[in-house]
Amino acid sequence: MASIQLTTSTFDETVGSSAVPVVVDFWAEWCGPCKMVAPILDEIADEHQGQMTIAKLNVDENPDIAMRYQVMSIPTMIVFSGGQPVHKVIGAKSKSALLAEFGSFLDDSH
Repeated sequence: MASIQLTTSTFDETVGSSAVPVVVDFWAEWCGPCKMVAPILDEIADEHQGQMTIAKLNVDENPDIAMRYQVMSIPTMIVFSGGQPVHKVIGAKSKSALLAEFGSFLDDSH
């Protein structure tokens, strides 16, 4: 299961109704670092299926959500738990660095 695509109309329901933490990757088509981190996030999504959901939100197509969470630079990944933002990671990072950032949310998972 690769990441899921979010839009303004699906964001609140998808993130709010999830039983596991949701990592939302705020990205854009023109963003080089976003393209570098995308396959890493897909790997994490596959490896931690059932513990964490990875979702993507295109900031050019959904600027209102990006503004709501004060996303000023991309890629930005925000971890949501219970529908609330609980952790923010800014910039492209290696898989090991991302797993370290997300580790506490994986450990608390079901």
